[in-house]
Amino acid sequence: MTMPVEQETSIDLSRYWYIAKKRWVSASIVAASIFGLTAMVTFIQKPIYESQGRLVFTKKDASSSLSSITNMADKVGELGGLTNTSNPIDTESEIIRSYPIVNKTINSLDLRNSQGEVLAIESFLKNLSLKTIRGTDVLQISYRSTDPQEAANVVNTMIKHYLDSNVSSNRTEARAAKEFLSSQLPKVEDQVKEAEANLRSFKEKNNLVALDVEAESGLESLSKLYATINEIQGQLAAVEARSQSLQNQMQLNTQEAIDLTSIGQSASVQQSLAEYQNIQRDIAVARTTYSNQHPTVVSLMLKEEALKQELESRVSQTIGRSNSLPQQNRQAGLLTQSLTQDLVKSEVERLALRSQLEELQKIFSNNRSRLDSLPKLEQEQIQLQRQLSVAQGTYEQLLKQFQLVQILESQNVGNARLVEEALLPSRAVSPIVPLNLSLGGILAVVLGLGTALVLESMDKSLKNIEEAQLLLDLPLLGAIPLITADGSKSIGDSSQDLPLLRRSHAVTNSFEIVQANLNFSLPDQKLKVILVTSATAGEGKSFVSANLATVMAERGKRVLLIDADMRRPRQHRIWKVFNSKGLSNVLINQTSLQDSIFQPLPNLDLMTAGTAPPNPIALLDSHSMEELIDKARNNYDFVIIDTSPLMAVADPLVISKLTDGLLLVVRLGQVHSEEVAMAKTLLDQSKIPILGMMLNGISDHNSYGGYYYYGRDYYLDKEAIAESTK
Repeated sequence: MTMPVEQETSIDLSRYWYIAKKRWVSASIVAASIFGLTAMVTFIQKPIYESQGRLVFTKKDASSSLSSITNMADKVGELGGLTNTSNPIDTESEIIRSYPIVNKTINSLDLRNSQGEVLAIESFLKNLSLKTIRGTDVLQISYRSTDPQEAANVVNTMIKHYLDSNVSSNRTEARAAKEFLSSQLPKVEDQVKEAEANLRSFKEKNNLVALDVEAESGLESLSKLYATINEIQGQLAAVEARSQSLQNQMQLNTQEAIDLTSIGQSASVQQSLAEYQNIQRDIAVARTTYSNQHPTVVSLMLKEEALKQELESRVSQTIGRSNSLPQQNRQAGLLTQSLTQDLVKSEVERLALRSQLEELQKIFSNNRSRLDSLPKLEQEQIQLQRQLSVAQGTYEQLLKQFQLVQILESQNVGNARLVEEALLPSRAVSPIVPLNLSLGGILAVVLGLGTALVLESMDKSLKNIEEAQLLLDLPLLGAIPLITADGSKSIGDSSQDLPLLRRSHAVTNSFEIVQANLNFSLPDQKLKVILVTSATAGEGKSFVSANLATVMAERGKRVLLIDADMRRPRQHRIWKVFNSKGLSNVLINQTSLQDSIFQPLPNLDLMTAGTAPPNPIALLDSHSMEELIDKARNNYDFVIIDTSPLMAVADPLVISKLTDGLLLVVRLGQVHSEEVAMAKTLLDQSKIPILGMMLNGISDHNSYGGYYYYGRDYYLDKEAIAESTK
């Protein structure tokens, strides 16, 4: 069945209470020492006073440092972290702790230690405390000293030096910015001038005034030119058609028509032509009368030839070339002349229109080329204007920053201000007597209990039934309780009187359980001879032997109790008889078995150890010992042999071969676990039949959850209870 949680807790607490009671002396010494030391340190310590001052850190506003303008100047003195994880106030705290400010404070106040030497910076920093007020930009500066006035002066002086340093640092930043701007302004101004010159040269080279206006007017001009060209092309086509019609009608080309017009307008040519025509008429008339050889005809023909040459000469002079018109064209009538004039006019008009058209087309082509080049020119102009604009903007910005930095250099641009100066402390912060004594008391109790637990953990003895069973792995035949009899002695001690004779029901019940368990320990044979031993001395083996023999005798069994511990015999003291003769005397045949036996109780015979021999193991390992055990086995129901401890001598191992089984007595809280383990190893190696173990000194702290004590209270009567509380 699972034990309830409440019961388990109770068991743990009772276990600790048992340890505290068991180790109360050591725990009390440690606790008293700690508490006394705490009280002594508290009362001899000088009072320590703490003074506090506060600073607040802010970004500058527009009215104080012109920080509303987003330029270089507004960054002078502004709080900010280099990384996302850094805290600006922590940075300022480290500046306050820095050597220059601390050293100035020490020198200003002439701070000295208890030996009269100048206070070291490390000692100063130990008393200095910087703390950020949670959720604010306020930094609290605290200093502790045995002198309250010194504590206040240190805080105020340190704040003053820090504020001065902060202002000086920020002014240094402004001064450095001013020097930088002074060196950059001339360079940027030269860049502005160069950009202006490049833009002006570009406009002069490309005849630019306003590209957008020029592009708009150029498109309008091209449109008008295009319309005019179309109109002239129409007029030219009409003139060319009319000229071609006249040429077809007159069968003259244009040049001939011009020549004919020139001839018709020349008086000398017309006169020569008239004379030439008259002479031709005269020749025609003469031929009607005369033959061609007639002198008249010949004379007229010669004259005709002369007039013809003269006409050709005048025609050549008139039209400017030697080629002459056909004869029939030289004699055009009025209609022919009129048509010829029309043809000439038409040709003149055609040539004029052609020339005008060519000129307009040339102008259109030039304007078109100009317009096509405007986007590229515009791109170049925009780039030059952009360079000029950037240079001008940079110059204006630097100039504005230069003017602002000049103002900031003369301003107090600190980013910290005093919120609360340090006041003279009225009460000491250390030592706090009630707190120190309370903490000292708590520490004393904790260390006292810790000492008890450490001592308990260092104790290698078997502490409870569970450890004994786990270590020995032997049947538990019984457990003897630890009951106070007279206020100073405990049952289970080998020097005690027999508790069974005092009618201690708790112990009687324990040994009755042992007797019952022994009957089942050897199911294949009858148990008669029992060897009782322990790992070390003082575990109560003699006590167990005496009381086990008593309870068997009271149950009507004839029992022989033999004290085989010839080195340190105990049974004669328990039963308060003489040890002048006993086992050793019987083994060397000095006395008989009957003469060496006492009968302290009905059915119980006692054989003491007798005179101490020089070599006990030789007697115990003798044939006489075998004969003695055989005779006792035949005459008694049970033979109980009390022998020496296993780890002391080899006597138990020698006697064990004559017995039916071995009963191992283990005293909890006294025997060490290593010794018990070694004893168990010896028994295993010797192949001795082990009946089981009997645990001695059982209490409510080393039993199965106090179960045994419930049984004890159940069996104790009022008289025993009253006796156990004496």
